[in-house]
Amino acid sequence: MTKPINIQQASYFSDTPFGHLMQKRIHKVLLICSGYDAFMLDEDGRIDEQIFNEYVSLNLRYPPQFIHVETSEEALEVLKYDQIDLVITMLSIGGMDPFSMAKKVKESYESIPIVVLTPFSREVSVRMSREDTSAIDYVFCWLGNADIMLAIIKLIEDEMNVEHDVEEVGVQTILLVEDSVRFYSSYLPLIYRIILKQAKKFMDEGLNEHQKMMRMRGRPKILLARTYEEAVELYEKYEDNLLGIISDVSYNKGGIKDTEAGIKLARHVKQRNKYMPFLLQSSNRSLESVAKELKVGFLFKHSSSLLRRLKLFINKYLAFGDFVFVDPKTGQEVGRVSNLKELQEKLFQIPDESLFYHFQRDHVSKWLNARALFAVAEVIKYLKVEDFANLDATKRFLFDTIANFRYSKARGVIAKFYRDKFDEYLTFTRIGDGTIGGKARGLAFLNLLIKKYNEFHALDNVIVTIPRTVVLSTDVFEEFMEVNELYPIALSEASDEEILSAFVKSPLPERIHGDLFKLISIAKGPVAVRSSSVLEDSHYQPFAGIYSTYMIANSDEENIVLSQLCDAIKCVYASAFYSSSKRYMEATMNVIDEERMGIVLQEVVGQRHGDVFYPTFSGVGRSVNFYPIEPEKAEHGTVNVAMGLGKHIVEGSASLRFSPKYPQKILQLSSTDMAVRETQKSFFALDMKSSSFRPSVNDSVNIVKLDLKTAEAHGTLRWVGSVYDYNNHMIRDGLMAKGLRLVTFANVLKYDAFPLAPIIEKVLEIGQKEMNQPVEVEFAVDLQVPSGQPPVFYLLQIRPIVDSKESITEKLEEIKPEETLVHSKSALGNGVIDDIQDIIYIKSANFNPANNTKLVPIIEKLNAPFHANNKPYILIGPGRWGSQDPWLGVPVKWTQISAARLIVETGLENYRVDPSQGTHFFQNLTSLRVGYFTVTPSIGDGFIDVQFLDSLPAVYEDEFIRHVQLADSCCIKIDGQKGIGVVMPPLKDKQTETDDSSDYSLH
Repeated sequence: MTKPINIQQASYFSDTPFGHLMQKRIHKVLLICSGYDAFMLDEDGRIDEQIFNEYVSLNLRYPPQFIHVETSEEALEVLKYDQIDLVITMLSIGGMDPFSMAKKVKESYESIPIVVLTPFSREVSVRMSREDTSAIDYVFCWLGNADIMLAIIKLIEDEMNVEHDVEEVGVQTILLVEDSVRFYSSYLPLIYRIILKQAKKFMDEGLNEHQKMMRMRGRPKILLARTYEEAVELYEKYEDNLLGIISDVSYNKGGIKDTEAGIKLARHVKQRNKYMPFLLQSSNRSLESVAKELKVGFLFKHSSSLLRRLKLFINKYLAFGDFVFVDPKTGQEVGRVSNLKELQEKLFQIPDESLFYHFQRDHVSKWLNARALFAVAEVIKYLKVEDFANLDATKRFLFDTIANFRYSKARGVIAKFYRDKFDEYLTFTRIGDGTIGGKARGLAFLNLLIKKYNEFHALDNVIVTIPRTVVLSTDVFEEFMEVNELYPIALSEASDEEILSAFVKSPLPERIHGDLFKLISIAKGPVAVRSSSVLEDSHYQPFAGIYSTYMIANSDEENIVLSQLCDAIKCVYASAFYSSSKRYMEATMNVIDEERMGIVLQEVVGQRHGDVFYPTFSGVGRSVNFYPIEPEKAEHGTVNVAMGLGKHIVEGSASLRFSPKYPQKILQLSSTDMAVRETQKSFFALDMKSSSFRPSVNDSVNIVKLDLKTAEAHGTLRWVGSVYDYNNHMIRDGLMAKGLRLVTFANVLKYDAFPLAPIIEKVLEIGQKEMNQPVEVEFAVDLQVPSGQPPVFYLLQIRPIVDSKESITEKLEEIKPEETLVHSKSALGNGVIDDIQDIIYIKSANFNPANNTKLVPIIEKLNAPFHANNKPYILIGPGRWGSQDPWLGVPVKWTQISAARLIVETGLENYRVDPSQGTHFFQNLTSLRVGYFTVTPSIGDGFIDVQFLDSLPAVYEDEFIRHVQLADSCCIKIDGQKGIGVVMPPLKDKQTETDDSSDYSLH
């Protein structure tokens, strides 16, 4: 650190040599990952742009260059010829595994830091614990937060520069002591975001652009320690330049796990400096009393508001945010300043007791140091009131010192005028500076793929594109939440309606109103308001369909439309905090306070027909088909299409399912009876009357359900319709004949009126190739375009289906069905599950689909104690689980069966339903790695040992449902490649009477 200056010399300040700071930089980053991962980390989330902007503001000419390769072998080749400063590898890469590669790199390039970036999941944690990570410098979790790349680069650069920069000018530091990859991956991006935001603020202390850029180099540095010894060493080395410490409680001390290491560190620090800000955080809430005794802060790690409280601690105690002067006796605020100029102006208004209290504890000097005002901070730090006749003389000295500093120191806000520069030919734009969220990231990626691949431009007389999209980034959400102080009610146990009411009453940031007004004036039709949270649709986080989507009719009444658009945005924000969302967060081991919401504002695809609006048809395609029927194969993929809005498919209603490889081979149309029974009977459209929309928990408030007659009158049905001829008991393509109208897509799939199959086949092939795993794509098609214009295929969304590293070596096809409890040849999932004893099944003897709705509350109550105790079970029943049509299956929501680890759909002799592989519900089950079996024993497809289940004593039983408990855990084995799944029962001779008073019984 710099030497203390004589306070009598404080009338003159030499320039702080900011140009000498941050001399060691990372110039080239080698990124080893799939094409989609590279897009997420490099191009989307605007990582390149964020880093570019920071480097420009640091007056450095060359921001880090990212060199992307997809395999370890390519990486080793690049290292031979390029000067690489940092290697970042995803856990899932081609060729040699990242741990072996890291050892090989370290053998030849010992000084290059290597970082492994992994998804957050239980399976990954288990895998990491088994690997040799000795050659890895850091492991980070990808949590859907685009700031992670910036945090990794800054952390390593801070480590490279801290010693020199502290010695040179007294740059400040923050010590983070944490050995949990999951938590420091959350904390570091948050802390860096606060620091960089702070740095932008203190740029204003410079009065010309050069000074503003130079000042950024003086931002505080973050030091990460992962053991007690590392923490003590860093603390004692930088004690005089430390803003504060954030520490876990349990980590290694002396090479072994010490459950009180953080407490010992706190005692050590407080003995040396009783005013040093210190925050303990632990998953053991009982340690809060210990923290109070030590006079340090405490955070409960599993708190729903963990990150928000961490942010409050940093702002309040580590000298970020405004400086708040308090009355030492009451703790009440007596003054507030946000910059050096305000401090100077308000010095004489601050009560003497408050000023003395803060000076004595070095609060003011810390606050100034955090803003890179090192010279003034140095004066105040060593200032003693007794050096002056009285406190008024001290204030006068400080006033003059600040005035001299402002006079002698080196001399932004960059305005962006979105609405004035809006180009109507742009398909993807953004409002705000935060991250754009998962759904928007997927859209941006699709936009990139359309540009990248010529196949999409070579189609004859067809346009492939995304709808015009404007994204409100997450900083708009954060400002809305904080300014309106909505977190207390949002995180409370208030009802969904109460939360919605509070959100709707709160105004959106004024700065975006003009941009929204510009959007509705340019949009040619209705606007869809969709969630795009940082977790939703991210590469490894299953959040599809959890939050709401609203549609707003556009009209000439622009003020009404603007008001409804603002309300719809607030409705989507509110949906992040509904009870179902909170339960979902629990089920997926996420912290709701970590969630930040972007908004996708998108023109709705389709045409207006009177008072309604809808596309010709919508669909969902998947690059893997877990239910192939010969000659189809799993890798050919599968597509579900339905006339009208995609809500019909999302809710699991009857849609047409086909393989893009064999578009004319459709199971539902294989017999006349099946075509009549199992094809679409209605469709969804947007009600265009402005009075139809109102803020509601139900996002379908202005969505109407219409019949096929209406579609025929609109001219839509002619593209996808056929007729059932009663007299001849046959289906006639087209609508010329009399008879029952059916949705068969014959014109599209049989007569190629539109090349749907080849387009979606190419989209799925490219999507899977770029994402390096199976994908799901949502789309909509508009065939009723104005005369002379080509039809348009719109891509709406892309997300990965499932990622599994587990493999089954056993040949499940050799297991005899009679040896199993359940045997399925249509199984979804992969791996082994061996911790389940409980089975809940719907009794088949007197099953009647008319009772399906009655089953929902019973199943929900049975599920509740399993969910609360984190105990899994097997769920078995006829029909389509999660269907919104109770005649097709039990209409449960995901949260009502959230503890089920294996779900079995059964077909009965007179009750067969196409497997429900096609909804947000199903996507979440898949991504959460819940096994999914389809069996229809009546036609020899699969097996269930119902006799064995019926022989077990019931934990719970009523006229519809039984819950039984095995004496020991059964073993579920699923081969996802072959689509075979089995449930192996415990040895039957071990089976004993189960206790009817089980903790999981329903009373």
